[in-house]
Amino acid sequence: MPHSTSQYPLVRQTLRWLVIAGLGLGSGTLSAAELTPFTASYAADMKKIPVNGEAIHSLEQNTDGTWNLSFTAGMFVARLSEESTLRLEKDRVVPLSYHYERKGLGRSRETTQVFDWESAVVKGVYKGDSFMLPLEPGILDKTTYQLALQRDLMDGRTEMTYRVVDGDDIDEYRFKVVGEDRVTTRAGQFDAIEVQRVRDADSKRETTLWFAKDWNYLLVRLSQVETDGQHYRIMLKEATVDGEPVIGTPVAED
Repeated sequence: MPHSTSQYPLVRQTLRWLVIAGLGLGSGTLSAAELTPFTASYAADMKKIPVNGEAIHSLEQNTDGTWNLSFTAGMFVARLSEESTLRLEKDRVVPLSYHYERKGLGRSRETTQVFDWESAVVKGVYKGDSFMLPLEPGILDKTTYQLALQRDLMDGRTEMTYRVVDGDDIDEYRFKVVGEDRVTTRAGQFDAIEVQRVRDADSKRETTLWFAKDWNYLLVRLSQVETDGQHYRIMLKEATVDGEPVIGTPVAED
């Protein structure tokens, strides 16, 4: 049976927040100076509305020493993917290219970005139009900032700001640590650091993320409240880091 088009805005929102499920995945029990391959899957849902989705996020090294950070998410008739190529330089994540594609929902969208560090520009295509922006030291794309956030948490930072190429513009993303919590997921329970996205004072959006302390700040849960009051939740299903399964404390039964 075809799905009602009235559901499509909900599908778009859930897919968008599945993208955020990729935040902070990576380095297992290694130091912040290192990267190690991983793969992880997440489930997403919206409270009071029967719309569900899932996502897979992974990091793998190429033969030339660069890394591919990829993300795919799907639900109903919609699917999106993101992929960044990056390198680690002097303990800093350096983006080289970024590609985003969304299919379904009656329309498709694609974004490409190429980071030319020698010429100090980023070139790309957004909504069918070409663009070029000057590069800044430390600038990131919409997936590599996720690794940078994880690494900064590993280093003990409590307030983080990133300059990110978002579409055909450069935005500032801000986060802060607000406490600690015990979080239950499908992979077990984790002692987690609670992090909030810092927004303008008049913003009605709220984004809270939980990163597992014992797994070098792997993202295990996310909660998002939109301006219309809709509540999205994302939760870790399973993950491996360098081939080893991520396992939390078993949840005690009543």
